[in-house]
Amino acid sequence: MLPKKVAVAMSGGVDSSVTAAILKGRYHQVIGITMLLHSGQDKGIVESTRKVADKLNIPIHTVDFSKLFEQRVITPFCNEYRQGRTPNPCIYCNKHIKFDALLKKARQLGVDCLATGHYARVIKSTNGYQLLRGVDRSKDQSYFLYNLRQHQLKNLIFPMGSLYKWQTKKIAKKLALNNSIRPESQDICFIPNGDYSSFIFNYAQSAPGYIIDTEGKILGKHKGLPGYTIGQRQGLGLDSNRRMYVIKLDAEKNILIVGGQEHLYRCNLNASQLSWVSGQPPLDELDDITARIRYRSPAVEVSLNINQDNAGVQFKKPQKAIAPGQSIVFYRGDFILGGGVIESPE
Repeated sequence: MLPKKVAVAMSGGVDSSVTAAILKGRYHQVIGITMLLHSGQDKGIVESTRKVADKLNIPIHTVDFSKLFEQRVITPFCNEYRQGRTPNPCIYCNKHIKFDALLKKARQLGVDCLATGHYARVIKSTNGYQLLRGVDRSKDQSYFLYNLRQHQLKNLIFPMGSLYKWQTKKIAKKLALNNSIRPESQDICFIPNGDYSSFIFNYAQSAPGYIIDTEGKILGKHKGLPGYTIGQRQGLGLDSNRRMYVIKLDAEKNILIVGGQEHLYRCNLNASQLSWVSGQPPLDELDDITARIRYRSPAVEVSLNINQDNAGVQFKKPQKAIAPGQSIVFYRGDFILGGGVIESPE
């Protein structure tokens, strides 16, 4: 039976706006919810969502999660960088804000389900609810959703998961929503004007230190470890006759270690904070599993050694620039099994 009342998380962008439009024609009642997340948030978001809501003739609610967002997203993000790691704030946001605090708020408003504009799919099977990649591989966002569990999936809808981006844009144009939708941005939402480096240096409170090679030779000085990540080549300020890449950030000694491209490849990694969509790890079915070590990386074959909340991961082929703090997500075909946080490459 179809849910009678659905809340749509609306950001003023094309994906969430089309999500609301699709559900408006499919369900009995649709309401919009806009989240206020940080002080530097673009005020145009609220204006855009109201324009879309008026166009679709649906009520819109605004909730202030700015304090929670500071605690659960921005602060951990900065803390991770201080430790020489590379965090993914979108995964924090999905885990703690959108699919926890927002889902709870939606239920308080009396809705049956929460919908978002994510390009992913949820299906119900005899084994419970399953999370799948979006059909548009270029926009698939399942990587960011591996922390979702059964009690959440049963109350979630992802209409965009069955569409290609060009179809989404076509629907928006057909419904004359384009004038109400704000331009899309690839920047992290809480970093003003996309000035990533300035934000990191200002908030992570970093100190300069030495840059050394793999043999311990001092090559120069870095501006502060939070401004660097594994695999980085540009901005090192080194005078070298060969290309040098960041291969390790030693936060304890405040040292940046660089080396040739050959030093970037690893066949193994350790992951912690494991989360499984089914609620249980695939202990008896460890064949045909692939993994992605970052959002845009391809899914590659792996073998797993799972020990409670940790896993040893072995790649069939060496992987480049494995960054501690990023997430590794496990798949079987189109199905997301779960994932965890990369602790260290080996």
